[in-house]
Amino acid sequence: KARVPNLSALRQRALEVSAAPSVVLTQRDTFYAVRQGRLKLREFGDGAAELIYYERPDHAGPKLSQYTRTPVPDAASMRALLGQILETKAVIAKRREVFLVGRTRIHLDEVEDLGSFMELEVVLAEGETVSDGERIASALMEQLGVLPKNLVSRAYVDLLETAKPLPAK
Repeated sequence: KARVPNLSALRQRALEVSAAPSVVLTQRDTFYAVRQGRLKLREFGDGAAELIYYERPDHAGPKLSQYTRTPVPDAASMRALLGQILETKAVIAKRREVFLVGRTRIHLDEVEDLGSFMELEVVLAEGETVSDGERIASALMEQLGVLPKNLVSRAYVDLLETAKPLPAK
């Protein structure tokens, strides 16, 4: 993940390297306090939802993410149930634009109260190592002009917890 100082310029570079048009998603992620890893209910603008549990180290640059996704047919009921049994840590609202380059997804995120970010998600093929994925991600970051100084080690939920309130517009 990296902060993006100029989302329009990065969007143009992503269009140039992508083989297909982008897809725009509206997402609302409700994070819950759990013993280890992260648990979130992701609601999409079209009414679909999924429960996602994942574990990922907090360091800048490419990293392995282990996750499980489960479709949720009734997001409101699931949110109410989880809210009864788990503490809600935060809600992250974002507009995500997804580009596909080979088997790598480029996410251009506009995150409410945090700003603009880019994430790369490399899907490893059978037999590939984390190092193989890191090489793919690093090469694409270079193509996109993403600078190492803009890399972010923490998840949006962690950034939001420490973010200072934005001045009124």
